[in-house]
Amino acid sequence: MTYNMLAILPSLLPAAIAWAQSMAEPVIRNGGALTEQGLSVASSVGVAMPERIHIAMVDSFPMPEDETLRNVVCSTGLFGPDTVGLTLGYAILIAEGHATRRLLTHEFRHVRQYEKAGSLEKFLLAYLAEIATFGYFDAPLEIDARDHELP
Repeated sequence: MTYNMLAILPSLLPAAIAWAQSMAEPVIRNGGALTEQGLSVASSVGVAMPERIHIAMVDSFPMPEDETLRNVVCSTGLFGPDTVGLTLGYAILIAEGHATRRLLTHEFRHVRQYEKAGSLEKFLLAYLAEIATFGYFDAPLEIDARDHELP
């Protein structure tokens, strides 16, 4: 099924926020804090409060239970077999075996974008609207994150 994500975004946003919060909370509570080097790297890509970041390594990314949200994230490329990182506020999920400096700096930049937005809700609204408008690869927030990747 094809979705006009921009048209359904207002009705999709509450489920997206609820799912993001349910994924972020256990990572913040139980995930690993950054090392001194991690704090320095996160700061170098603009994160204001890197000490709040927690990371969890996952075997796979949990899909949203909400059927419409699950279908949209899969059909738009937000989630797929190549997904290796996901940032939800100060919570970062990384696929096992993919914790490279390049990926971490990309995800840290998403943390900076979240800080700038001011809340998970505002960040998700902006991020999902960009995906709906430009597509995943050409979304300005994704371009910005790629531009701040460090080798």
